[in-house]
Amino acid sequence: MAKESSFDIVSEVDLMEVDNAFQQAQKELSQRYDLKGTGSSIEYSKKDGTITISAPSEFVAGQVADIMNSKAAKRGIDLSAIKWQEAVPAAGATVKKCATLVQGIDQDTAKRIAKDIRGTKQKVKATVEGDKLRVSSASRDALQATIAYLREQDYGQPLQYVNYR
Repeated sequence: MAKESSFDIVSEVDLMEVDNAFQQAQKELSQRYDLKGTGSSIEYSKKDGTITISAPSEFVAGQVADIMNSKAAKRGIDLSAIKWQEAVPAAGATVKKCATLVQGIDQDTAKRIAKDIRGTKQKVKATVEGDKLRVSSASRDALQATIAYLREQDYGQPLQYVNYR
């Protein structure tokens, strides 16, 4: 019997790159002429994986979010890994806009990916293991075809294919 090959499907964000993008956005926020005296601020919590923007209006909060997105994109972070929520009113006539970083694949998405893999009729087996999926097969060609198929799909978050052996 042939040895089984496998790979893992994960969804991870490099937190150090997010921190670098945050620091660059914070620097630009303090230097940009149109945002300098607005009282806007941006905060990043490494522990929670959240980004919080405080601004005097929704428009300014949107501009600060755009700055953060542009800095993240330049650092190689997939923007679908940053989930922005709607701006909500905060104390003192300000608004808060929060974002969470997508880390790991939730169960519903993992089941949907596994179902899609089964639907390709490739001779591969997909199993959900916590916040990742392991795809295994005796044929490396089938695994590569599965990766190519998954790259064409959109699951609302970035997927990485690791531990290919």
